[in-house]
Amino acid sequence: MSLSQAQKKAFRSIGHHLNPVVTVSENGISEGVLAELERALNDHELIKIKLALAERDDRAAMLEELVTQSGAVRIQTIGKVALLYRHNPKANPKLSNVKRFEGHHGRH
Repeated sequence: MSLSQAQKKAFRSIGHHLNPVVTVSENGISEGVLAELERALNDHELIKIKLALAERDDRAAMLEELVTQSGAVRIQTIGKVALLYRHNPKANPKLSNVKRFEGHHGRH
């Protein structure tokens, strides 16, 4: 799934206000983490995750793994936090960070 630069920019501005909803630690990617990630992407589409690992290379490898496992797109990484997006056509507009934003800004 490819996103335009404009979409990515819009997602980054939404993501700016989000708090991480999933934290991955040195314990790695457990079933629990994947289930949490899955639920968060389904509900919110656009989420921040925190990679609580000291080494940058380890964070990058883990992020790559999470993106592959979840089918999400990495929008941005800043330090230990990554912004991920996965479209869900059935997402609840009240929960989806994307739909909520579009609805909020589409009325002007």
